[in-house]
Amino acid sequence: MIPENKKEAVLNALQTTFGTSKIDNMRQLTAGLSSAVVLKIVVRGKPYLLRIITRTDAISAPSLEYACMQAAAEARIAPKVWYANAEERIAVTDFIDARPFPIDEAKKVMPELLKRLHGLPPFPFRINYLDSMEALIQKFQAAKTMPLNITDELFRIYNRIKNVYPRHGNDMVACHNDLKPENMLFDGKRLWLVDWEAAFLNDRYLDLAVPANFLVKTEQDERQYLENYFNGEVTDYRSARFFLMRQLLHLFYFVTFLLFGKKPEEGDLKKPIPPFFEYHNGIWNGDITFAGKESRMRYALVHMEQFKQNAKLPRFDEAVEIVGRGNY
Repeated sequence: MIPENKKEAVLNALQTTFGTSKIDNMRQLTAGLSSAVVLKIVVRGKPYLLRIITRTDAISAPSLEYACMQAAAEARIAPKVWYANAEERIAVTDFIDARPFPIDEAKKVMPELLKRLHGLPPFPFRINYLDSMEALIQKFQAAKTMPLNITDELFRIYNRIKNVYPRHGNDMVACHNDLKPENMLFDGKRLWLVDWEAAFLNDRYLDLAVPANFLVKTEQDERQYLENYFNGEVTDYRSARFFLMRQLLHLFYFVTFLLFGKKPEEGDLKKPIPPFFEYHNGIWNGDITFAGKESRMRYALVHMEQFKQNAKLPRFDEAVEIVGRGNY
C-alpha cells in the first residue's frame, strides 16, 4: 500500500516520530478524489493517519499544504500533526474515528468552526479563485463538451455575476476551499477538517458556500447559518454575496465534473435530473460517490439545473444589484 519509492522515507518518519518503524496494522482509505495515498496505520497500539502526496506537478504545493494544516491543527481545527516533511511529501496526523454527522448538528457547528478558521493569520496567497474559474471555463468551452444552445445561457448568467463580484478586499482569509463531507470528520463531540491540499488565502464566502450545498436548504437555514458565522450581523450585502458565491460554485462544479467525467450524450440530457438537495443528502449519507465518470456527469447536471433555476429567481437580480453597489 505504501509506494515502493516512499517506503524508506515512511519508515524514517515513523522512527523519528515514535521511536519505532514497526507498523502494527495498516489499511488504505479510499474516500475522496485526491491522488494522495491515505492510510490508517497503527503504531504502538495507537491509530494515526499517514498521507503520502503522489502528485509532482506544478499544482502540488506540499510546503503550503503542511503550513496551513499545522496552523489549523494548533487551533484544534485539524487533527494534531505528528510529522510533516514537504520534501518527502509525507505527513502523519492523529486518526479521527469518524461518526455519523447529523445535518442539524452540522448546521450549528460548521459556521462556528469556519469563523475560527477564518480568524487565523492569513494563509499564503496561491491563486485567485475567480481567475482560475475563468481559465477552467475557457478550457470547457474549447473542449465543446456540451451544445452551445445549452451552455451559452449558462455563461451569460455567469458573466453577470463575474462583472460585479469582488476579487480582492477584506474577505480574503485563511480558507480550506474543499469542504466536502469526506473532509469533515465528526468524532461524536467535535468537528475536524482534514485534507488541506487546496488551502490558501481565499474569499471567505467560498468556504461558507461549499458546505451550504448540504446544510442550507431554506431561507431560515440560510439566515441561521450566516447569523452564526457573522455573530448576528447579517446585512443585505452579506446575504447577496453568499447567494452569488453559491451560484458561482454551481457553475464551477458543472464545468469541473464534466471535464473530469463523461461527456453527456443526447440521451443523458433527456433523463430526469435528480432534485438538488435530495442528491446532496445521498452524498452526505455516503450513498452516492464519484468513483465513476457516469456519476460525475450526473452531478454536473444536478448543479447545472440548480444554477438555471436560481438565475430565474427575483433574488438573483437583487443580489447582482446589491453586490454591484459594493455596500456592506
